[in-house]
Amino acid sequence: MTYDWSVIWQHRQMLIDGVGLTLLLTVLTMLVAVPGGIVLALMRLSSWRWLSVGSTAFVELFRNLPLILVVYWAFYVMPIVLNIEFSAFSTGLLALCLNVSAYNSETFRAGIQSIRKGQTEAAVALGFSPWQTMRQIILPQAWRRVLPVLASTWVSLFKDTSLVSVIAVGELAHAAMTVRSQTFRVLEVLTAMAVIYWMLGYPQAKLVDWIREKYKVKE
Repeated sequence: MTYDWSVIWQHRQMLIDGVGLTLLLTVLTMLVAVPGGIVLALMRLSSWRWLSVGSTAFVELFRNLPLILVVYWAFYVMPIVLNIEFSAFSTGLLALCLNVSAYNSETFRAGIQSIRKGQTEAAVALGFSPWQTMRQIILPQAWRRVLPVLASTWVSLFKDTSLVSVIAVGELAHAAMTVRSQTFRVLEVLTAMAVIYWMLGYPQAKLVDWIREKYKVKE
């Protein structure tokens, strides 16, 4: 069996563009899903039942659906049922945001509930409104506690962006599959894709370890 690694160099620009799109999807998704998760968490903890029920329904729906099914549904079903159609990139981004927002919601809810109630009672005694208490006292502490989990979510999201390749979004996985179909060099292309994902993912994983150690809760 002969190997031809030159195909990777010849198609390097396509792979580089795929890496760029993968990183862009990851960044944009987290920019939406972090505030989205906070809002959903606050809704779920609200005393207004309709907000709590709505948030719970959203979170339980998108946490328990496979991400690839959400991608397919948004791309193929949404235009038919809702008469709404986006580009492949926007559709993939929407699916990722829905999925990650649901997970981030549970992360923030756990963080908020981990703060001792005595702090809320003390804030009320000092004349803080519920919103001031949440914004100035609870959320800053909860943020530090959930940061390691959010970092782990980032790493998982970075890898999960490969799923939007099924609707022809040109991120790394789709770019690699395109090179494979053009060159028929399966071993070389898939190996190169694995190496690129590892080279990008390993530093992120080590950063998560550092964040987890730095921000771990000290009892």
